[in-house]
Amino acid sequence: MSNYNPGKIEKKWQRKWQETNANKVNLSAKKKYYCLDMFPYPSGEGLHVGHWSGYVMSDVWSRYKKIQGYEVLHPMGFDAFGLPAENAAIEKGVHPKENTKESIANFKRQLEEMGSMYDWSLAVNSSDPSYYKWTQWIFLQLYKKGLAYRKEAPANWGPSCKTVLANEQVVEGKCHRCDSEVTKKNLKQWFFKITDYADELVDDLEKLDWPERVKTMQRNWIGRSEGTLVEFKGQSSKVKVDVFTTRADTLFGCTYLVLAPEHPLVKKLTTTDHKKEVDNYCKKAIKESEIERTSLEKEKTGVFIGSYVVNPVNNQKIPIWVADYVMSTYGTGAVMAVPAHDQRDFEFAKKFKLPIIETVVPKGKSKGKSGLKEAFVGYGELVGSGEFSNLDSKNAIKKITQWLNKKKLGKETINYKLHDWLISRQRYWGTPIPIVHCKKCGEVPVPEKDLPVELPELDDFKPTGDGRSPLAKVENFVKVKCPKCGGKAERETDTMDTFVDSSWYFLRYPDVDNKKEIFEKQKVDHWLPVDQYVGGIEHAILHLMYARFITKALGDMKLLDFHEPFLNLFTQGMVYYKGAKMSKSKRNVVSPDEFVRKYGTDSVRAYELFMGPAEQDKEWADRGIVGMHRFLQKVYALIEKNTDSKVKNSDKKLETLKHKTLKKVAEDFEDFQFNTALSALMEYSNALGKKDKIGRDLLEILVILLAPITPHLSEELWEMLGHREFVFKAPWPKFDPKLIQEEIITLAIQVNGKLRGTVEVNKDVSEKEAIKLAKENQNVKKFLKGKEVKKEIFVKGRLVSFVV
Repeated sequence: MSNYNPGKIEKKWQRKWQETNANKVNLSAKKKYYCLDMFPYPSGEGLHVGHWSGYVMSDVWSRYKKIQGYEVLHPMGFDAFGLPAENAAIEKGVHPKENTKESIANFKRQLEEMGSMYDWSLAVNSSDPSYYKWTQWIFLQLYKKGLAYRKEAPANWGPSCKTVLANEQVVEGKCHRCDSEVTKKNLKQWFFKITDYADELVDDLEKLDWPERVKTMQRNWIGRSEGTLVEFKGQSSKVKVDVFTTRADTLFGCTYLVLAPEHPLVKKLTTTDHKKEVDNYCKKAIKESEIERTSLEKEKTGVFIGSYVVNPVNNQKIPIWVADYVMSTYGTGAVMAVPAHDQRDFEFAKKFKLPIIETVVPKGKSKGKSGLKEAFVGYGELVGSGEFSNLDSKNAIKKITQWLNKKKLGKETINYKLHDWLISRQRYWGTPIPIVHCKKCGEVPVPEKDLPVELPELDDFKPTGDGRSPLAKVENFVKVKCPKCGGKAERETDTMDTFVDSSWYFLRYPDVDNKKEIFEKQKVDHWLPVDQYVGGIEHAILHLMYARFITKALGDMKLLDFHEPFLNLFTQGMVYYKGAKMSKSKRNVVSPDEFVRKYGTDSVRAYELFMGPAEQDKEWADRGIVGMHRFLQKVYALIEKNTDSKVKNSDKKLETLKHKTLKKVAEDFEDFQFNTALSALMEYSNALGKKDKIGRDLLEILVILLAPITPHLSEELWEMLGHREFVFKAPWPKFDPKLIQEEIITLAIQVNGKLRGTVEVNKDVSEKEAIKLAKENQNVKKFLKGKEVKKEIFVKGRLVSFVV
């Protein structure tokens, strides 16, 4: 058994790093690299092993870049304001300020124990006045540009959290934090005009090296769609209803119009004899969540409002209905119902016995005689559509839109699902909004010289539930003089959404001590955009899109020379325990602390990486760490046994394996495949362990390659081998391509049992790589195109076979 004592070794090297300022960043360095973690909410019981997973990955990557010779900015901070922190404090029965301070101290302890190479002198805390002063400053810049505004609107109301929620914070009709059912409430709210940047937010995704899944999620949320704005005139020429559609080819099949219950024309167009029924229906519908209203399983409901409009393409009079499945927040809040070509409209028409007119049929097929059993929603050929009959759908969309435009009854347009970002919250623990309300002057921004507007100390900080922030009760905070006229005025009492705090924190790190301005432009432009961002997929829509918006807005104000904050993004998979996502309510949270005490930080770090591919979800197994600890014990014993080795390696097989390992580990690190890098290091270590005398260079390579993963152990082993400098000052070793020339073989490629091609590969090619290369074969592509691959078979050294 080796003398490996992780507790002693890890404390020793953490102390040495601290004493020598080993993690201090030279912010003026020319060869630089910015690796960033998504900073945590310091609100719970500390970091669990799922949190550790992402932080270990980013630390390994940062140390890898450091050993390659880069000056690495790898900072850490705390997203300390907002609902998570306040709810945690309420649950514990303490003040958010006190709870946040304790949580940050605990998080910092854990991250230091992890051996992370953070420069703590650069840390930010979003609840500190020196930070949120600049959050308020950003608000004022947006306000000046017309990108921040206040209006009354129906808002998502979390009855448990007792505050408004942005659309993005409502998941399947529930609050994304407390999981309670979300209702609607009319309130005056503050918004950021993110919709002004909708096109940029979509188009610039192409410039980013991000997972395609994340890009798709953002595209879908923004929901840009090209279509036609159609004008339906009422029986009175003074009334018109605008409708957005992407399927102008189906316009001849429109047999009724549907308005959202919130649509302003509902009151205007409802006839007296239908008023009571319509009013009752709308009141009930507005109380339902968006998820409930748009559910495909929900039985269709609606009420005829007594009025009609004219279909512009055939002059047919069609009735206007109000129905809850139409949302005021999408398009114009009015829908042209085409029951033959939309399943939702089809079910509605069937229930209320409304006409169903077929106007598009599959190419080569005639109009159905026995009636439709379901809507035909695809593209096809137009029938019963006047001069546009026999045109294919896509051509008809263009022609009908042109016709409408010529008649001034419609035009081509672009629609978005994205809405402006609702940023006001009726809670205490957040950044105060720097606006004063004056009866004479209206909304008046707080002068920049008076920032920050500090959050007052408040004992009774719990949410009121009446639509007002607890700050509204603090008279000496609310009552102020108007900055413009000097008269009596009141402060805005809502606070900002925590996502505003996190939308710019990465800009502060390079100039964290600047008290005169938010940052020195030259410093930020030197370090940003961020080279590598690491975080969870759960932030794909919220944080990432908001950060992109703020960066673009500041760029347009000439405060930045770039318009995208994060060039590369890696989203790590979640760590599950007992088959479920870790949560306190499920009692399956695994703290790393007990494992650090028992097996050491390096064992935990290595096991976190070894569990599986970094981007995939993984299952934590308590016993799994034991095997990793044994591996590190063997490595320690191997070096301990050969510390006096002056032997030069003469074993050609080992020399070849060394260079293969160098190549494999470097390639795996570049792809964030740390689990397979560790496998290669285990194989290499085992090969060395079989020799009595081991060349010193072989041992040093093992220590250097392990250093980013197990920094404490590697520092100790490096010292044992006689080195006085830190291992991270050693150069990253390079492999010799001549020594790893591989034997090339030819694999047969079959599709449904027939030979369709061949491919030359390395004899040790992986299954994943072999299948990828086989699919890229030009002839094979022909036989796979447009078909579903049901099975992929790889026979090592012989063939790749596809079943379609």
